[in-house]
Amino acid sequence: MSTADASWLDFDGGLSDASIFDEVSFSRMWLLAVATYGVGDIVTTIALVYFSPLHTEANPVIRQAIMAFGGGGFLGLKLLVIYACIGISLWAGVGDDDRLMFYAPPLLLAVVGLYTTVHNLGILLH
Repeated sequence: MSTADASWLDFDGGLSDASIFDEVSFSRMWLLAVATYGVGDIVTTIALVYFSPLHTEANPVIRQAIMAFGGGGFLGLKLLVIYACIGISLWAGVGDDDRLMFYAPPLLLAVVGLYTTVHNLGILLH
């Protein structure tokens, strides 16, 4: 498979005719990841950082992004992580028919997102 050939991105044709994955499972996994890591964590972090004078961001990387670029730096960093994980899921998971590399990135983001959302809500409500 050459790097210029993008047919491996296809679930239905091209090099992935024998792919064990489909668009529905891909969409569901990433919907869960974006709902928890993308929406839940972002909303609760913004509520803590911008609307609570008692709290600051604990993650030093995110804190520096917020200090340097404001909310845009925070959102940009989140999008960078999401796009990198989508790339890993597609390139390594679908390209090599590797179930672990296909499902691990969105599951990892979903677990991290769920944990941080619940943690942030706990801080907000206490």
